[in-house]
Amino acid sequence: MKKLIKYSPEIVSYFFVLLFSYAAISKMVDFENFQVQIGQSPLLSAYADDVSYAVIITELLIVCMLVVPKVQLIALYASTALMSAFTVYIFLILNYSDFVPCSCGGILEKLGWTEHLIFNLICVLLGICAVLVERYREVGSLKHSVIKILGSNLLSIGIMIVLFLSSEHIIKKENNFTRRFLLHPTSEENSLTLDNKDYYFGGSDRNSIYLGNRQYPLSLTKIDTTVSKFQTTYLQLDQQPLNFKNISLKVKDSHFYIYDGTVPVIFKGSIGNNKAKTISYQDAYFNSLVVLDSARFAIRTQSAATKNFVLGKLNLNNRLKLTMNSDLLEKQGDGVFDLDGILVRDPVEKELIYTYAYRNQFIVMDQEMKMKRKLHTIDTVKNAQVKSVELSDGSRKMNQPPLKVNSQSFVYRGLLFNHSVLMGKNESKNAWKKADVIDVYRTDAQLYIGSFYIYRKNNRKLKELYIHGQSLYVIQDDLLTKYHLSGQLTKYFTKGEAEKP
Repeated sequence: MKKLIKYSPEIVSYFFVLLFSYAAISKMVDFENFQVQIGQSPLLSAYADDVSYAVIITELLIVCMLVVPKVQLIALYASTALMSAFTVYIFLILNYSDFVPCSCGGILEKLGWTEHLIFNLICVLLGICAVLVERYREVGSLKHSVIKILGSNLLSIGIMIVLFLSSEHIIKKENNFTRRFLLHPTSEENSLTLDNKDYYFGGSDRNSIYLGNRQYPLSLTKIDTTVSKFQTTYLQLDQQPLNFKNISLKVKDSHFYIYDGTVPVIFKGSIGNNKAKTISYQDAYFNSLVVLDSARFAIRTQSAATKNFVLGKLNLNNRLKLTMNSDLLEKQGDGVFDLDGILVRDPVEKELIYTYAYRNQFIVMDQEMKMKRKLHTIDTVKNAQVKSVELSDGSRKMNQPPLKVNSQSFVYRGLLFNHSVLMGKNESKNAWKKADVIDVYRTDAQLYIGSFYIYRKNNRKLKELYIHGQSLYVIQDDLLTKYHLSGQLTKYFTKGEAEKP
């Protein structure tokens, strides 16, 4: 036993040589995957590039020092400090992180996080014992050794805590386009194959989801919230024919609304009755519409004076039915394509959200179309990369493919679910080929919650998303799938009551 204690510094040194050599080599062999793992780390996301190189270099440097007798003691200090940093990293993940990743990779990737924590603690204790034995063997005193080992370990722990705190701030509020993928935020419950690929979400009530269809624009499909059965009704308009070009429908408060902003016309009917009456005709042209109530609508239209896209409100009860706010959308280019985006409404917060399609920004408005705040998505495209030309008839067309940023958005209970089409730092290219990514933001502050994948079934890409209760519904071509939202997301929901039909 005495011999074992006497030679423990050498034994522990060889152990650390094997440990760090294997760890560094395994990281280098699969460096891309290692960077992805660091990028998805809840603590080090913001520093993934630097940390991925620093860890490997540090491990190799310590290995070289451990095999040189003159600096072996310094290497043991460094080994113990590094293992302390790894231990604190795991402790922070388990106790202070919003979510726990599936694996931290490396030499013990088959172990769970708790087992990793125990293994690291044992390594720290071995390192401390080896240092104390070596110093006692050399000078017969432990006073200065205890101070040095406490200092080096506290320094490494402090560095890890600072990285954690600063990374949290950068990722959530000053993101440099590093996504943080949540752990199991959704779980699939059921799916239903539709009869064609032209369905879209029209709205919902307590027990049903309603779909419209581009191929059959006067059809209304009702699907129960369990996604097990559906029923289609064909609607009748009180005036035909009109020169329809883009008929759409929405459901709100037990009524359905059929509209075409190119006519322009809005029809209204009651759920359960297939007849729809005209409530607005030639009051305002529009290319996007959100129903506020039975007589008020938020719209996006085009200014006759400037030809720019503008947001406005259509109130059928007022003498002056249309009011436009030309200050809401910020022009960066042609005033049309650069202002393109998605207009949605939060049924709980009663707020309107407009997410730009070609830049990293969304705006939050009240129902009177007054600006409340401007917020940003995590990508770095501040200026729309869109180029267009004006034709002889005054219309505009893109003359080169634009860089699209945001594809679909839905807002519910103070959270914006945004379908982004740009890959962030340190993300797996293979995963992007198999899935679509949803980024989640708070709408009351500049705060990024996290991201999750919607995996493509049989290569079906995401077309539509919709939130109802604690469920996420998605349409991928002809497939409708229901997912349950876990507490990773629902804990951020605002507590207000959703509208009841």
